[in-house]
Amino acid sequence: MVQKHTERKPLPVLSMYRITARLFTHVEKSVIASFGDEAANKVEQGVSRFGHDLAQNISVRAAEEGEVHNLDKYIPEDVEKKKLEQDEATVYSQMAKLFGQVTKAVVDEYGEKGKDAVREGVRTFGEARGKGIAARAAHLGQDNTIENYLSNYDMARSELFDMETEHYPEVIEQTFTKCPFGQQWADDDMGEYGILYCEMIDPSIARGYNKDFEVDHDQYVLREGVCEFKFKLKKTNR
Repeated sequence: MVQKHTERKPLPVLSMYRITARLFTHVEKSVIASFGDEAANKVEQGVSRFGHDLAQNISVRAAEEGEVHNLDKYIPEDVEKKKLEQDEATVYSQMAKLFGQVTKAVVDEYGEKGKDAVREGVRTFGEARGKGIAARAAHLGQDNTIENYLSNYDMARSELFDMETEHYPEVIEQTFTKCPFGQQWADDDMGEYGILYCEMIDPSIARGYNKDFEVDHDQYVLREGVCEFKFKLKKTNR
């Protein structure tokens, strides 16, 4: 009997609710590991400033999609567990707002060490996502090479980003002139806190995808008005 070959379909991208809840959890764990359980008060302060109803919406939606996270620990029990109607722009901006408020509360209390704790949370978050992207490629029978990186990316390429991508042998060059995260931090005068995410996220994702990935990133939308990346990975590396 001849067996039919079933072509595997790409795995669906992660929703921004899942990504936001996951980022929060990595940052929260890093902050608690750095400063002890008492630091939970600062995390809670950040969530409160963000808004418990908005946090509950993210928490409920992420959990429904199978995300295991810690955001629900910081939402009072009397807050109604309901889903809010939101457009795409709102969902992206709220990830920036939640990160900004939590980071501000931590950094205002712990200073440079607080910044380091947040950076570490973004690093582990990014590397975990990178490993997930490698797994998405493997699901399709693909290696974690440079050619398969962006095609298996775990976050939707929203039109809220303005970017150009050029592919060269062993190099991907990307230029962003518009980013909803950076724009939100700029609008909120939270650039000091948002830059901690920008500095860490893309090199961490790339390193999680393939430990031999190198990323040059020395310009940021938040500072220079443009993000320029060079992702470098030799074809012989896996």
